[in-house]
Amino acid sequence: MRAGFQDQGLTFHQAVILASIVQREAIVEEEMPLIASVFLNRLSAGMKLDSDPTVQYALGYDPIKTTWWKTPLSLDDLAISSPYNTYLQVGFPPGPISNPGLSALKAIAHPSQTPYFYFRAVCDGSGRHNFSQTFEEHQQNACP
Repeated sequence: MRAGFQDQGLTFHQAVILASIVQREAIVEEEMPLIASVFLNRLSAGMKLDSDPTVQYALGYDPIKTTWWKTPLSLDDLAISSPYNTYLQVGFPPGPISNPGLSALKAIAHPSQTPYFYFRAVCDGSGRHNFSQTFEEHQQNACP
């Protein structure tokens, strides 16, 4: 796997951070390499990672809802000042946001090769995602 991380231009630390984000984004394990490709494509293009789970991590534990992972996030949530907020910070957060599993680590080492820069949950509750190349396509994938 270390060779795969290097092939992606990542240090071991960066790979674990990115795998932790993939771990939190993916509900369906087989989509992990696709999700990894999106984040790697964004990094290659100089884009921000723009990952909801990093904001959820930055928000921390919600004692009212008794959860670490608030959903849905509000626009105010996306503006939280934190080095973990990848909507505001360019590059990697300072550390992992979760404990990545082997599948997430493998997805970073051997991502799918795609033209995708965006993904959004399918509106059927399956946990699957629609992937798109452009922001316009991404917006069209929004739930009604």
